[in-house]
Amino acid sequence: MSRGWNFISMIFKGIVAARVWLVAYMVLILIPASVLLYAYSQRYSRILEEEVTRTMLQTLKQAEINLNHQLDSARDISNAILMNRKLHDYLSNSISYGDQLDAMKELRYLIDNAETNPIVFRVRLYVDDSKLFSHERVNFFPWESIINRPWYSSVVNANGNLIWSGAYLENFIDRESAYILSGIRVLRDPDHYDRMSGFLSIDVAAKTFENILSNIELNKEQNVFMVAPDGNIVLHKDKSLLGTKLMSNSVLSAIEQHNEGVSAITEDNTQQYVVYTTIGSTGWKLVAEVPKNVISSRAATLNQFSSVATLSGITILFLILVFILIAFIVRGMNRRVQTVIRAIKREGMEGLDEHSGTSDGDFNLLEKSVDHLIHRVRDLMEETYKSKVQEREAQLRALQAQVNPHFLYNTLDTINWIAIGHNAHDISQMIDGLAKYFRLSLNKGRDLVSVIDELNLAKVYLEIQQTRFPKSFEVHFDIEDGMDDVEMPKLTLQPIVENALLHGIRKSKGKTGAILIKARQEEGILIISVTDDGIGMEPELMQSLLTKPRPTMKSDGSGSSYGLYNVNERIKLFAGDAYGLELHSTLGQGTTVTVRMTTKYSSDKPPL
Repeated sequence: MSRGWNFISMIFKGIVAARVWLVAYMVLILIPASVLLYAYSQRYSRILEEEVTRTMLQTLKQAEINLNHQLDSARDISNAILMNRKLHDYLSNSISYGDQLDAMKELRYLIDNAETNPIVFRVRLYVDDSKLFSHERVNFFPWESIINRPWYSSVVNANGNLIWSGAYLENFIDRESAYILSGIRVLRDPDHYDRMSGFLSIDVAAKTFENILSNIELNKEQNVFMVAPDGNIVLHKDKSLLGTKLMSNSVLSAIEQHNEGVSAITEDNTQQYVVYTTIGSTGWKLVAEVPKNVISSRAATLNQFSSVATLSGITILFLILVFILIAFIVRGMNRRVQTVIRAIKREGMEGLDEHSGTSDGDFNLLEKSVDHLIHRVRDLMEETYKSKVQEREAQLRALQAQVNPHFLYNTLDTINWIAIGHNAHDISQMIDGLAKYFRLSLNKGRDLVSVIDELNLAKVYLEIQQTRFPKSFEVHFDIEDGMDDVEMPKLTLQPIVENALLHGIRKSKGKTGAILIKARQEEGILIISVTDDGIGMEPELMQSLLTKPRPTMKSDGSGSSYGLYNVNERIKLFAGDAYGLELHSTLGQGTTVTVRMTTKYSSDKPPL
């Protein structure tokens, strides 16, 4: 029964071990493979989107070629009519009415022949009122009837070149009203070429171009239209937009960059692609707006089969890889386990002798050995911790035995009153300052003090030194308001002030000078600076003060110790490696030591 229970226990532990391997497989192989597959899928989708948009651009360019062909055909017809001799005879100011009738016969034949071309909707001539048939209003019109047209000034300034108008609604007396586009040019008086004698207009039905645009098959939600260089819409399925300014600045900015291309924009919180190309005959832009989600879904459809195949291939590959890795890992682990078990059997271990006769198996033996080792290490750690605590308590008790604050304060106070009784006011002043110094420096054993207390400690220290070195230096404070609740490590400023006095001012030629102490806050950073006008220091010495600890100062205040290394390390421990001391010194002019640390309030939050 015991063996059966052990067998069941081993099976359960094997399942647990298999779960560990399954988690390891997911973390080390399956999840990274999924991330790689996702990245590959996204990259492949972007490539497919680029291919889809490139195909759309090619479709648009094919439509542009067809539009150019139609426009060029209309231009050739306009050129043929312009070069006809009878047109020049008719436009001449010196031609008689009889000759005008002869010229009209041939012009009528020429116009009728031109209108048989599928591209031409109507040929119109705008001439002077004095000409015969100028008020016919089928093919001949008075010049004044087009002066107010929006394209009139552009045609005049084109100096005979063909100018195309956008689509507009025109009324005809011999047929129903229709939307047309007109290719218009100035006609010159053949006798006086510098004078205008009329205008020639080749009208093309808007449906001709709309049929070309309707054959553009990008997707069901496409919006295809044409825009002039000035941003006016010249052809659109929504007739109310003809001749108006394109409202979308994003589309305008996109199509102004190049002659053709594909740009991704965001319009009304909707992402879409703008596919565009330039019609060479007119300079117009043929534009197609396509929602991005349509292209993405199309690319996703193309990517679906590839993703499934790739996922299957990667899964199979990683399964093979994981089995190979497991085989090597298990083989290595088995070798190491056998080595450990042989060592345990060979050396033996306390607490396992009583189990030596059981048949728990190698894994049970290993588990118990490790468990015993863990308990032993834990016991050793507890013993070490207790010994450290006892050692620390002994040190604290020794320190308290050496310096009893109350005894020290009472003794100094007694000496102070004795000095007052003997009228030794200078001694009384120094004793009082020393008492304040000890009271502030001890600070009831706390490591953190307020900035005001730390500044007062520096002030008391300097007052004592002023008594020691009368009239040898001045001290000035520039303290920003709000420092009462800000805390900093104790005895941070005293070594800096001591250096400013003993190593800066007292070593100068006249042994006199001034010390300026500033304290302020900037964006959550406490900044305290101590500046003296002493002898300064060389750059090499200044660079080494914060990187190398220096020998201890002698009891008389001489020596080479600056104590700044320890102060800098304490600040870094308190605030982090980004903070500490900064030194700025000029030889013969003085030194500034700046303390920078994070602002820490005594209530753990800034005051209101």
